[in-house]
Amino acid sequence: MLLPQGISRPLPLPLMPKFFPPLSLHHITPAFNSLIRTHTHNHQPHKAILTYTQMLKTNTPPNHFTFPSLLSSCAQTFSLYIGQSIHTHIIHLGFNSNVYTDTALLHMYSSCKSMASACKIFDEMTQKNSVSYNAMITGYTHNREFSNALKLFSEMQISGFKPTETTVTSVLSACAHLGALNQGKWVHEYIKTRNLTVNVFVGTSLIDMYAKCGSIDEAMVMFDGTRHRNVYTWNAIISGMAMNGYGEKALKLFREMVGDGHVRPDGVTFLGVLCACSHEGLVYQGYQYLAMMRDEFSVTPCIQHYGCMVDLLGRAGLLEETMSLIESMPIEPDAIVWRSLLGACRIHGRTDLSELAVQNLLRLEPGNGGNYVLLSNLYARAHRWNDVALVRETMKLRGIRKEPGCSSIEIQNVVYEFIVGKAVSKEICRMLSDVERELRLAGYVVDTEMVSYDVEEEEKETSLMYHSEKLALAFGLLKIQEGEVIRIVKNLRVCKDCHTYFKLVSKVYRRDITVRDRNRFHHFRGGDCSCGDYW
Repeated sequence: MLLPQGISRPLPLPLMPKFFPPLSLHHITPAFNSLIRTHTHNHQPHKAILTYTQMLKTNTPPNHFTFPSLLSSCAQTFSLYIGQSIHTHIIHLGFNSNVYTDTALLHMYSSCKSMASACKIFDEMTQKNSVSYNAMITGYTHNREFSNALKLFSEMQISGFKPTETTVTSVLSACAHLGALNQGKWVHEYIKTRNLTVNVFVGTSLIDMYAKCGSIDEAMVMFDGTRHRNVYTWNAIISGMAMNGYGEKALKLFREMVGDGHVRPDGVTFLGVLCACSHEGLVYQGYQYLAMMRDEFSVTPCIQHYGCMVDLLGRAGLLEETMSLIESMPIEPDAIVWRSLLGACRIHGRTDLSELAVQNLLRLEPGNGGNYVLLSNLYARAHRWNDVALVRETMKLRGIRKEPGCSSIEIQNVVYEFIVGKAVSKEICRMLSDVERELRLAGYVVDTEMVSYDVEEEEKETSLMYHSEKLALAFGLLKIQEGEVIRIVKNLRVCKDCHTYFKLVSKVYRRDITVRDRNRFHHFRGGDCSCGDYW
């Protein structure tokens, strides 16, 4: 067994015994192991680690059964340094590699966000089983390496290991985040054909997957068919309805949940409810639900709840009330709050409050390139091109880069990614030109208002033409048959020009298009969008 990733020599081991005690003391080891295991099982990881140090102090030799529970405690507390120290103990003591200890190690490293070390251990394992594959797939999912999770799931099946309910729960989560509906459906079919138990966790994962892939009807079917529902099940369907633009249905489900009385709503539930109010513009109801969570259910509002209220009031044009709420919040406003205010200011043309919002964003997140772009856009809208140039020069001097627009589209169970600035095929470029020509005949005019450069209009139009979601759409028009929904996932908010563009494409080409951006879903059909141009 090699040393942990990034460790060139064993870490200091002040508690490491210099010699093993006589064999007559070995009967003490199982007692220590049992105590460590009990503390870990009872979610007392610090006690488990202290027990191990006591074990070393008394010169009691650990064995292979000592380390899995101990490493699990490190995973619970995200204690990477302690986990690395234990890893060096294992190596220093000369224990041979075994599947249980190796699986515990990769689980510990992945929980502590050290995926490079987890991958190294997994690749070097001489023995693997379903548990080790589950740990690795779960690690990829928790660390947002969703494509790797799906690849390893395929490898697991090829290797002959049988996925469990734990496996499919993690895989469905990966499908949900990628918007990979076809792969999610395949996993659902796999669950049925292999007779895996659809427990509350698998059922909730299926609901969440369908909702986050924009297939809300299938999500509702799964929800209706779920007998045993917990708060996570309700949260998945309520939030899914809200993000897909069905705010009234989300609120109806919430009333049903409260009326049922078996499950008590939590902070996540109310976050979904307030998002539903925000998307529907229900100001009065938003205030009611904010009061309800505090007074009836003793749920203390956190910054995310206040962010939803700021978004709700701002979108409704109640900017003075928005500022009053921000100033009276018992929590210091974070970047989400100021970004919500900025979005409202852009809609309603409040330059004074826009500058206040951006300055606070720069104070809170000085290394976030997106905030500088927002400030640049603000100056561009006012045609203050010298200030635009100054912002970009500041970004250059500080080495700050904006997050590039990235859109993905799933075609025949393969997820393709398109990133702004990266070369695309001639076929896609030709398709973009053809689409723009058809849209101009239908009355499309490029909206160049938010392009932050003092350049000619034609150059601005060209930059907008190659936004990542348009590249993905062109590829979808080329590869996805008529009658099938084109589904796109974007990492940033859809801009105003792309929103208009997609509406016209849905009308001119008679295609249903679903776009999931950073904030919500947009379902385009026949020239309209489910958001009602309110996003």
